Amino acid sequence: MAELVQDELSALAAIFCGPHEWEVLSRSETNRTVVKIHTKAEGLEGAHVPLELVFHLPFSYPLCLPGISVHSQHLTRAQREAVKGKLLEQAAKLVSEPMVHELVLWVQQHLRHILHPPETPGDSGRCPSPPSTTGDDRLWMTLLHLDHMRAKARYIRTVEKWAADLRLTGRLMFLGVPDSSENLESRCGLKWKEMQRKND
Repeated sequence: MAELVQDELSALAAIFCGPHEWEVLSRSETNRTVVKIHTKAEGLEGAHVPLELVFHLPFSYPLCLPGISVHSQHLTRAQREAVKGKLLEQAAKLVSEPMVHELVLWVQQHLRHILHPPETPGDSGRCPSPPSTTGDDRLWMTLLHLDHMRAKARYIRTVEKWAADLRLTGRLMFLGVPDSSENLESRCGLKWKEMQRKND
């Protein structure tokens, strides 16, 4: 098995021979080998996205799945996790044979589909909603109550960032302070109906 891995590493070094394309981060005869590959893949709208793929090859590789890490400054954390998940799904189909090069080729060809899944009929023109984790797609509301904050402006920026990242919409209210509510609009431009509460 070690000879098979050695042959694969030699082949990868020959394929990814450009500057900084290939690097062996660590190697152990008894533990595992960690390699890093820099590549590019076609993302949304044809833009090339630089990717850094790190493969952790355990001692029993390729009879078991490698560990995979995906890094890119051009992708969000959620997108990186989606790419990693799809790579692991693909790797499961290739168990028992050298797979690193196949996985790199696969992500180069499929990145744009991972970042922008195909629309279902009737969804064109609408912003995609995040998948439901509860099985309940009805409108829901969450109230976050904070008793104390030190910097209001910093607090507002943080909550706006969270709302944009999670595609949430709503209203930020400071109870007891007149005319102090702030709109939070999602990147899709949707608005919730404003909720008002009368101070007694």
